[in-house]
Amino acid sequence: MRSGQYFTSVATWITILGVTVGVAVVCFVMSMHNGFETEIRSRLLGTTSHVSIFPLHGGLIYDYNSLVDSIETVDQVVAASPFIYYKAAISSASAGDGVIVRGIDKESEARTSNLDESIVAGEYTFALQPDAEGDSIPGIIVGKYIADRMGVYLGDPMVMYSLRGEDLRTNTRPRIAKFYVSGVFETGMYEFDANLVYISLASAQDLFRTGDAATAVHLQLTDIQLAGEVAPRIDSVLNFRYDVVPWYVLHKNIFSWIALEKQILFLGFILIVLVAAFSIISSLIMLVLEKRAEIGILKAMGSTPGSIRKIFIFKGLTIGLVGVLVGWGLALAAAWVQNEYAVISLPPDIYFISYLPIETHLVDFLLAGLVTLAICFVTALYPAHQASRLSVIDVLRQ
Repeated sequence: MRSGQYFTSVATWITILGVTVGVAVVCFVMSMHNGFETEIRSRLLGTTSHVSIFPLHGGLIYDYNSLVDSIETVDQVVAASPFIYYKAAISSASAGDGVIVRGIDKESEARTSNLDESIVAGEYTFALQPDAEGDSIPGIIVGKYIADRMGVYLGDPMVMYSLRGEDLRTNTRPRIAKFYVSGVFETGMYEFDANLVYISLASAQDLFRTGDAATAVHLQLTDIQLAGEVAPRIDSVLNFRYDVVPWYVLHKNIFSWIALEKQILFLGFILIVLVAAFSIISSLIMLVLEKRAEIGILKAMGSTPGSIRKIFIFKGLTIGLVGVLVGWGLALAAAWVQNEYAVISLPPDIYFISYLPIETHLVDFLLAGLVTLAICFVTALYPAHQASRLSVIDVLRQ
């Protein structure tokens, strides 16, 4: 590693540096995607839960209480909760907008989602309070970006409008419901924080004219990885009358995109390692040219072509091994810095989250290391073969 002329020695260390950077980048990018996927999954499931149940052919669920009781008898199911999910118009004293309204039962929802943990201002409550006219109005919990956009804070009134269930062919006016802001939540998911509001299940049933019904039921499991196994059992318990959708199917587009992007980036960044590994060929060929005399002496002393070949293959593998180990160290250090200081931020309206988390997986590091060593081994074969073919007579003549 240290022998040879100055240029050859420097070329060797530059080759090691190239392999190191390539491995570090591959491992860091893979860890970045792991963290991104985990963060998206935890925030999505904190709002939508592990398995969702919808009417098979659309419509409403009228027997949702008995449905919840049946679901909670299934093993691995922690709790189930009904909800109503519609769009509506909303206005404050200074602005108006469209939002997605989720009507929930406070007690059962607390067991199936982490909404209460996402409250950053106010309380997790829909309790009635008197307004300026003396009427009792229920509370509404709004996302942080909605509150900013609408210019409201705790206690401020908001009015919601809905045309659902109305005959639009007649001279119809929207139904109006008045609320006060009882809480502001922030999940870290821009799509939720900028578009979602929560009201009580009873208020939603009244506003959307559903009667005593829900649009869906979602549930919490003991382990999210059991969703695919538990969903068919739930479907069987419900006599196949509903559409039982696990979390990875409900959000298939997001997680398929993340998985595909991770695979493509892995292949792309492996090219960095491949380019660096090709420099192994040039550095070893230069070393072969420099060491012609030494190779001739070794052969004259009885060394076989195989033993000469091993010398240069071992050097190629040593370059790869040093690059892999140092690259792993750099990737781990970069991951720690990012998780500790959040150096890399993201626009939340594009990437769903505002912070780029890093989550290292041993399998990803081992995969990157093995691929790198395989590439280094292959690129070292040609120079090693050329070295083993040197003729003792030709070398000694020179």
